[in-house]
Amino acid sequence: MENQTILSTAKTNRVPKLIFSIILPLLVGGVTAYLTRDEIKGEWATSLAKASYNPPSYLFGPVWTLLYILMGVSMFLIWNTPKTELRQKALMIFGIQLFFNFWWSIIFFIFHQILLSVVDIFLIWSLIIYMIIVFKKINPVAAYLQIPYLLWVTFATLVNIPIWYLNR
Repeated sequence: MENQTILSTAKTNRVPKLIFSIILPLLVGGVTAYLTRDEIKGEWATSLAKASYNPPSYLFGPVWTLLYILMGVSMFLIWNTPKTELRQKALMIFGIQLFFNFWWSIIFFIFHQILLSVVDIFLIWSLIIYMIIVFKKINPVAAYLQIPYLLWVTFATLVNIPIWYLNR
């Protein structure tokens, strides 16, 4: 009977962890979007020379929303494993890449620092790869859920670099 209570409590605790795990990246993205909402459509951003394959701005919201949800589910899968040094490292890497993710839009749209945004996005890209490697050691599904994020940031990097080059 005691084991059933422990299992029931463990399952119940998973729901708040899952909700928090999904809300955290969505909140980070939402705050960044709120802070940059006027700048994204502002004169500076719209006047930038861009590569021909630059996606339309309406695509970013839905794509990032999906990516943040996948990131959150992935984080939950890691957080829901037994507490180990590797799990702590994985969660720390997740937090660090989310920190740099938060700053990219601010660096680019508010501070107009295109080269610094290229550096930031390269850091994000590198951290995502490292995160996938560490996540895979703990839970391969959590690692695979990060692949769309890696692909999008790879594409975003290939969009960001020409913007810097064309607007030096």
